[in-house]
Amino acid sequence: MAKKIPEIPAASLADIAFMLLIFFLVTTTMDVDSGLRRKLPQWVDPDELKDQNNEINERNIFVVLVNKNNDLLVEGDYEQIENLRERAKEFMANPYNAENLPEKEPVEVPYFGQVMVTKGVISLRNDLDTQYGTYLAVQNELVAAINELRDELAKQQFGKAYEDLEDDKQDAIRKIYPQKISEAEPKGKI
Repeated sequence: MAKKIPEIPAASLADIAFMLLIFFLVTTTMDVDSGLRRKLPQWVDPDELKDQNNEINERNIFVVLVNKNNDLLVEGDYEQIENLRERAKEFMANPYNAENLPEKEPVEVPYFGQVMVTKGVISLRNDLDTQYGTYLAVQNELVAAINELRDELAKQQFGKAYEDLEDDKQDAIRKIYPQKISEAEPKGKI
């Protein structure tokens, strides 16, 4: 008579597999996607654009380029990402109305009266091979420059941080320091 091989009880294998699955789900950390929070511009009828003169004076454009080696070129000069925020703030604020910085125009703003507001636009272009981390770092610095200008003005005018202000006061500050960041289509080589 042949010896019978003992069977392994399989009834609890499903329970064990389920417990292992739950264990790994609970103990595993997930990377959180980082991204950019942007408000898209209002749609404009192309026929209306043909009638308008959309030329921008060269002095009103702050050109930021990022190449495939993740080198940063700001207004024609190589720059470190750490210095980008201050350069962008100086450009957008133009406190002394310098000839090499953007023009200003008088605008009536609630809570402020007539204020000289910059016509400056930040133009960002990157290479197709730019690392996403570098792209995000550059974007963050540009947005942070505008946010710092807004926060400084809020504290000066209202004695509070920009985030703590009521919506209408935030709107007024946004009129003085609008977030005008233009992203050009990436190119093969910059």
